[in-house]
Amino acid sequence: MLGLRPDLAEGDSRGDAPTTAVDAITHVEAVLGRVLDTRAREARRTDPVFARDVADRVTAFVRRGGKRLRTAFAWCGWRAAGGSGDAAAVLRTGAALELVQACALVQDDVMDGSPLRRGAPALHADLARMHRAVGMNGPPERFAASAAVLAGDLALVWADDLLTETALGSPHGARLYGEWRAMREEMVAGQYRDIHAQATGSSGVAEALAIAELKSALYTVARPLALGASLADADPYTLEALRAAGRCAGLAFQLRDDLLGAFGDPAVTGKPAGDDLSSRKLTYLLATALGLARADGDDEVTAVLTPGGAARPGHSVTRLRAALERTGARTVVEAKIAELAADGLRHFGRTGAAPAVRREFAAMVERAAGITAGRTGEVV
Repeated sequence: MLGLRPDLAEGDSRGDAPTTAVDAITHVEAVLGRVLDTRAREARRTDPVFARDVADRVTAFVRRGGKRLRTAFAWCGWRAAGGSGDAAAVLRTGAALELVQACALVQDDVMDGSPLRRGAPALHADLARMHRAVGMNGPPERFAASAAVLAGDLALVWADDLLTETALGSPHGARLYGEWRAMREEMVAGQYRDIHAQATGSSGVAEALAIAELKSALYTVARPLALGASLADADPYTLEALRAAGRCAGLAFQLRDDLLGAFGDPAVTGKPAGDDLSSRKLTYLLATALGLARADGDDEVTAVLTPGGAARPGHSVTRLRAALERTGARTVVEAKIAELAADGLRHFGRTGAAPAVRREFAAMVERAAGITAGRTGEVV
């Protein structure tokens, strides 16, 4: 594997290679740990203040949480395409996905002003607290937002470095990097469509689904599946089936996340409930509720839910939830989640993957979409 740094070229040093997606999640923690340790040491050599305030916070955030679903889906894609033998490249790709996820979460929290992530202060909130504690000059919020954007950039740099090193050491590196490059642009496009919809007051169902697909479905499931399959030299038919499966399963996951954002328990989800409602962020849930309210001529609910109404007095989160329930949108979204999950499993079956791999994929889709796990919403 010419060109790979020793710390990145190693597989999991604990001996046994992973045999299931659950094993892959466990093994990727060791890979992530080595990568983070190395990058933290390099950051201290670059600048001690930057390392203490930014790099150390990024490493702590990555270590703190997530269910590593993207790693598991990359593993499933690899296995569905016939991957076998040395899984080190899949694990390194999974670790890179976890780093790019950190970038997305940190910067999304800045854009949304969310104070909580993974059961702890969001990174920008922690930086604002540091600003106040040490008596820095200027507004804490401005400093914290700027520093958190840099922290997200750093996580993305680390992810790109790791993926590039992996691609250089793989005979299928060009295909791997092509999937990665497309995924990064889709993420940015989805995030922009999200803030654009808020700025323009958009409320259409089609736009809500477009945002959900770009911002979440593709990079959470579809691209991880394709990244893993690329490392197994998948044929075009298998890649197409995996991308279709991932799009459907990823949308099911995002629609579940929309429901949790409106109705979930922060003690379980690790993030605030009601923030998206208060800001009238365009989600499939909100767009569906507005469409139903308008079709029924329910002017009261329409006024409560219409984007742009965030500053209206009396529109508490409790009232917003009641308005959603009144339209029947929650039931519609639940049905859509089940439909998308079933479509995802059907497309995955077209790959001809072994029964054990199909069962693993089904279990992960059910878990991510909250179909059989009591819909409590796990932190991802």
